[in-house]
Amino acid sequence: MSFNRLILAACLPLAGCTSVGAPSLPLFGAYFPAWLACAVAGILGAVVIRVIFIPIGIDDVLPWRLLVYVCLALAIAFAVSRFVFGR
Repeated sequence: MSFNRLILAACLPLAGCTSVGAPSLPLFGAYFPAWLACAVAGILGAVVIRVIFIPIGIDDVLPWRLLVYVCLALAIAFAVSRFVFGR
């Protein structure tokens, strides 16, 4: 019984491995990787949030603006990757 659990535990990290391939988007006659679309969406989302933060006055009180906006861009990019491409 213990040996079966050991085999199961050893094979568990391989559960996510598939041969589906990387997600890509056909744009302008070429295939672009999905991470590139997620990065662009994250950068554009962070810029839109900054444009909203400036008139509200939140931008002035941010301690480390660059770090905050980079983290916002990453969060948006990861959310797009998760909810659009399912990864």
